[in-house]
Amino acid sequence: MTKALSPEAVEQYRRDGFLFPVPALERAEALACRRELEAYEAAHGGPLKGNMRHKVHLLFPWAANLIRHPRILDAVEDILGPDILCWATNLFTKEPHDPAFVSFHQDSTYWGLDPADVMTAWIALSDCPANSGPMKFVAGTHKSQQPHRDTFHEKNLLTRGQEIEVAVDESKAATVVLKAGEMSLHHVMVVHGSGPNESDDRRIGLAIRYIPAYVRQVKMRDTATLVRGQDRFGNFDLEPAPKAPADAEALAAHKWAMDRQVAVLYQGTGHKGEMRN
Repeated sequence: MTKALSPEAVEQYRRDGFLFPVPALERAEALACRRELEAYEAAHGGPLKGNMRHKVHLLFPWAANLIRHPRILDAVEDILGPDILCWATNLFTKEPHDPAFVSFHQDSTYWGLDPADVMTAWIALSDCPANSGPMKFVAGTHKSQQPHRDTFHEKNLLTRGQEIEVAVDESKAATVVLKAGEMSLHHVMVVHGSGPNESDDRRIGLAIRYIPAYVRQVKMRDTATLVRGQDRFGNFDLEPAPKAPADAEALAAHKWAMDRQVAVLYQGTGHKGEMRN
């Protein structure tokens, strides 16, 4: 018996590689997270950049609470099972009328996670209407890995500016319009991307990367957070939760984890240090 998703919804996810919209937070909860994020940004010189946009659950209690939110985890458990780790979080913020974009790609290309039983819960912390640069998914593309090329395009929000080598027929993609508090779920191999934000508001989403405890990192020893059930495998070093927003202890734990994540994602490029976006 499922906890949050209907059997039909689970089947749709397995068939298409994605599912949306899925209830995640009350609207007030989502907007409260946005206020906390923006209060920190206002006090520290503007929008988060570089490594501060990644593994944010190690920096901010509001994000640490989100990755453990029962309503989110109930939906994740319906697909991944009861023993769940959070491997990463990524803050995707597009400023109003910003040309930033995400090229069509598959998350699995450089992540090094095996098997590919990996799912992203993308939580909308703002409304994400059609003109805000929402994600677009191409159904059924999670069945095989496609060749990619790195572009390192300065306006591409991806770490390597990676894109699928063959052209994607965008007319066949589903546009993921969400309201604040809703989420989409997508498989690590589904082809997806997003365009610039042409709206007058920020488009803010937190991507939470969930894995069953049996998944392993094949590139190196990596870190993750146990969020539900048990870790019977010990494939990852477990991460601590932050006690206060980006205090000294949280920043140290974040650097410890991000040094490994940067090494994983940029393996073979010679890139070191800060992630690009």
